Amino acid sequence: MLARVERLPMSRPHFHLLFQGGLGYTFDGMDGAIVAFILPAAAAVFALSGPEQGVLASSTLMGYLFGALAAGMLGDRIGRRRVMMYALALYAAASLVAAFAPNWPVLLAFRIVAGVGTGAEAAIIAPFLSEFVPSRFRGRYIGSLAGFFSFGFVLAALLGYFLVPPFTDGWRIVQVIGAVPILMLLWWRRALPESPRYLLAHGRVDEAEAVVERLERRVTRATGRPLPPPADAVPADPVAERPASAAAALARLWRGALARQTATTWALWFSITFAYYGFFTFIPSLLVQQGLTITKSFGYSIAIYLAQIPGYYSAAFVSERFDRKWTIGGYLVGGALSALGLATASSNGQLLAFGILLSFFMNGTYACLYSYTPEVYPTAIRATGMGAASAFGRVGGILSPIIIGTAYSGLGFFGVFALTCAVLTVGVLAVLVLGVSTKGRTLEDITAQTTASS
Repeated sequence: MLARVERLPMSRPHFHLLFQGGLGYTFDGMDGAIVAFILPAAAAVFALSGPEQGVLASSTLMGYLFGALAAGMLGDRIGRRRVMMYALALYAAASLVAAFAPNWPVLLAFRIVAGVGTGAEAAIIAPFLSEFVPSRFRGRYIGSLAGFFSFGFVLAALLGYFLVPPFTDGWRIVQVIGAVPILMLLWWRRALPESPRYLLAHGRVDEAEAVVERLERRVTRATGRPLPPPADAVPADPVAERPASAAAALARLWRGALARQTATTWALWFSITFAYYGFFTFIPSLLVQQGLTITKSFGYSIAIYLAQIPGYYSAAFVSERFDRKWTIGGYLVGGALSALGLATASSNGQLLAFGILLSFFMNGTYACLYSYTPEVYPTAIRATGMGAASAFGRVGGILSPIIIGTAYSGLGFFGVFALTCAVLTVGVLAVLVLGVSTKGRTLEDITAQTTASS
């Protein structure tokens, strides 16, 4: 069955799946970005102190951490498709409650719950769709999927600019809009199949056969040509047995052959997320003190968000040509050089140019990261591996402003910049030295090599 999936040409059914998952990522990105735009209005309504505003600003990341971890463990046990739908329902419902929050504690609580939903979705969609895609297209397909995050950021900026300031309850209105994706459940319930790899790993062979047959029929209709014969059979997954519990699944990530790849992915996610929030939080804030006020403008924000789009999609296609690990390394170096230019900018024009480049390279790295992480884990714990790595990355995002803010008084501007780049270097070295090549290889073949190389 997996050989039959591997031989399929890329066609309309694959793009339908891409669009369905991509819409989920669009609203995940919007939810993550919208807090920055509603924060000033909510702070005024509830008379929030500085620390309270800081906690609210971190609410999505806090929820994201727990959501990603839970989605990974549940996705391997109850199915990728079910977790996607539960996560979407949770996020939409929490956004709606937050929109009508009567006080600060209710707003904070349900912004965290909304973050749990978006974190769960973000962690489960990539491994879910990676199991449908032939290996020769997987890098650019999942990278393109991750690119939908950028549309959500742009949407958040537009809503935040055009709805929040002009209307007294604009900050509530944008959260109501955030609940609209609940309507996607009607589509997902009807159109989304379960992953055949997941079904096979759970011994549900007849259901997997039905999914593969339906996919073959749809591809045949879309292309108007008979399907090519399957190539050689895909090798069996060498780590196919299912863990007895969620705790056992987490423990397996650090056992034997997989410990090396878990160390690699966790270091990558932590260092990239730490640097991302460091670069985009502390550098602009410090430059404002030097009189470069463009960082506070809508034009700067929308330019930074728009630069994400070519960043994601360029990396998606480059990674298919030069392999994921080398593309990650290259884009991280580009991000560090762009951050150096941003830190030394002496005019608003330079600040805008280097800010755009930094957004381009750092988000391009995430496109590869969403492709690479699910590839290096076996089917039985693929979602757990992705969820745990993503959750650990959010720890970096939460710690980054705290560590940088504390270190600034002792290290100064360039000392903090050097610290952030040092953390980023750890991720570069981890993937280049310990990472495996995944370009054009089946998921089962990658797992076999990972097992053998240990």
